[in-house]
Amino acid sequence: MNLKTVDILIVDDEPINIHTVANLLDENYNISIATNAKSALDIINEKNTPFHIILLDINMPDMNGFELTEKICEDKKNKDSHIVFFSADDSADYIQKGIDLGASDYITKPIEPKKFLLKMSFWTKLIIQTTENKQNTQLLEQYKNTVDRSSIVSKADAKGIITYVNEAFCEISGYSKEELLGKPHNLVRHPDMDSSVFKEMWHCIKDLKKPWMGKVKNRKKDGSDYWVQTIINPILDKNNNVLEYIGIRTDVTEIEQMKEHLKKQYDITQGNFNEVMNLSKLYEKAMDQSSIILRANTDKIITYANDLFYEISGYTEEELIGKPYSYIKTDSTIKTSYIDEIIESLQDKKVWKGQIRNIFKDGKIHYFLATVVPIINLKGEILEYMSIRQDITEIVELHQEMEETQREIIYKMGEIGESRSNETGNHVKRVAEYSKLLGQLYGLDDKQAEILFTASPMHDIGKVGIPDSILNKPGKLTDEEWEVMRTHSTIGYDILKNSKREVLQAAGIVARDHHEKWDGSGYPRNIKGEDIHIYGRITAIADVFDALGSHRCYKEAWEDEKIFQLLKDQKAKHFDPVLIDLFFDNLDKFKAIRDRYTD
Repeated sequence: MNLKTVDILIVDDEPINIHTVANLLDENYNISIATNAKSALDIINEKNTPFHIILLDINMPDMNGFELTEKICEDKKNKDSHIVFFSADDSADYIQKGIDLGASDYITKPIEPKKFLLKMSFWTKLIIQTTENKQNTQLLEQYKNTVDRSSIVSKADAKGIITYVNEAFCEISGYSKEELLGKPHNLVRHPDMDSSVFKEMWHCIKDLKKPWMGKVKNRKKDGSDYWVQTIINPILDKNNNVLEYIGIRTDVTEIEQMKEHLKKQYDITQGNFNEVMNLSKLYEKAMDQSSIILRANTDKIITYANDLFYEISGYTEEELIGKPYSYIKTDSTIKTSYIDEIIESLQDKKVWKGQIRNIFKDGKIHYFLATVVPIINLKGEILEYMSIRQDITEIVELHQEMEETQREIIYKMGEIGESRSNETGNHVKRVAEYSKLLGQLYGLDDKQAEILFTASPMHDIGKVGIPDSILNKPGKLTDEEWEVMRTHSTIGYDILKNSKREVLQAAGIVARDHHEKWDGSGYPRNIKGEDIHIYGRITAIADVFDALGSHRCYKEAWEDEKIFQLLKDQKAKHFDPVLIDLFFDNLDKFKAIRDRYTD
């Protein structure tokens, strides 16, 4: 934060006083002015953030500085604003009254420049320091919350007595906070743990005053065990004395239990070698019969596929073995970055899990949940890659069919709203296509753009609640009729707002916000700028562009030039200026959609 970001409001009914103060402050501050209490309140209320300093004259007509201070302090938003009175009356009673009302300082008139600037310097430094302290405190709190949510955390005093545990600690140990606080940390120690580990730990954190890291086996309240990867940090005061210890842990129980299991199962000796080999073959056979298997060497040449892979792909062994993996076609919608992520993960000797889509001999897309494992020898070298798949094609196609059915229902609901006002179904199709395109140009991700595409046709669903006499009136609406017509936005939102479906929730937002305007003059909430949801800002342009170019019962279709001129004129008034620029930069694409869905 710097001086330029310190907001100051000067309130005085005498222009000469405002001029004097503004000149003294020069351009070092961000200054606003008001010549009376009412305009000062308007400025304060319209501003999203509070003024840092309000320089306030006491003797003003209509409402004096004391009365204005009371109104300012009523709004909790202004609790951090510093109100500084200036007045020719420097009586103790006057000053005390100002302080009692919440003023931070009092400057007497006529203003002495050096004294005034000295006070402004003091308050500015205080504001900057306070803001930085708040930011640092907020950042520290976020760090603490992040650690608290993602790890098993405890604190102990210098004697090892527990002073804090988070929910994760209680959950894994089985103890409540009340059972843990005030107890020594060895309450959860497992008897299997070698005592030398704890001697080393205490030497490190208490004597050397350094962090200790290691793996610890603990005991739960019910007697069962769990393993945690642990870091214990000693917290020191300025004299290097230990204040407390903070322990941050990660649950590694499954890994340790698996290691113990494998050690027992595969502790190969001369006596059990044949048994282990037999067990290994049984595992391999079970996996081969239950999963779709494909293997490739480090040059990505296919070396093996099991019967299930041949069956589902339609290929024969002769057609696949020895071919590069790229011989199996990949769905064209898969991004190159997704393939690169898989390759990079495997080359780093990591297991990759995710969804794979292939086009097999039948020409159809097949969907799989896949685990791709790099097979590594004892030297750490990758020998080959094994892909283990589960076919989820039927599930994906069923999901797609449900989505398509849902989309069709939403279109039909949108058409119901439009048909009541004698508008065509192609209007909702065009608005959907325009909205999706504009959303993609704006930078919405694929999922958001698809949600908007599906939701935008319902922008006027609230028209089902508007009487036909108003909805299809050929002439101009009266003020009373216009008020009724405007309610279609909130009617649409109220219909959809309680849905548990993400698409219908989005449709409710579109219905509510698509008549809001960038400058705040829209309805139903008179919000402005980016307070309007991006779905509403996008649909507003799509709807107006299409509506102006279409015949209605109350108007003829406009010519293109007239439509484009209105959109340009309403940039940063009705419409988001960034979206308008994107629209005109890609005008041919929008015209192509219009031509494809003509009435």
